[in-house]
Amino acid sequence: MNSTHIKNILIYAAILGLGLGVGRIATKVPQWLTPAYVEGNFQSYYPDASTKVVLYGTKTCPYCQQTRDYLSERNIPYADVDISHAGKGLQDYRSFGETAVPVILIGNRRITGFKQSVIEAALEQLPRPPAR
Repeated sequence: MNSTHIKNILIYAAILGLGLGVGRIATKVPQWLTPAYVEGNFQSYYPDASTKVVLYGTKTCPYCQQTRDYLSERNIPYADVDISHAGKGLQDYRSFGETAVPVILIGNRRITGFKQSVIEAALEQLPRPPAR
């Protein structure tokens, strides 16, 4: 092999490496540009005035289960809405325009996916019950 051939191989390898790196980063760009949550008035989706957290999900979704476990371990009451069956829960879920689960309503925030730090921040913004 002469030096020109080696140089060409190194250039092709660098281009391939750069392309793979850009491709890997490009898949994460939408996630970086998507807001962590959507704010809105979600009161009509809560079953009653005392419920401050609603989880829309399925029984087979591991992220839904992770969310359930997280809320249960912290003794946070929530309404668990299974969207795998036709009904009001599925209609509500579809009205959000989401394509993924879980969708978690916490106060005035709608969070898609299990994002622990975002869930914690949303729980922190809920009004505290009066001390007894």
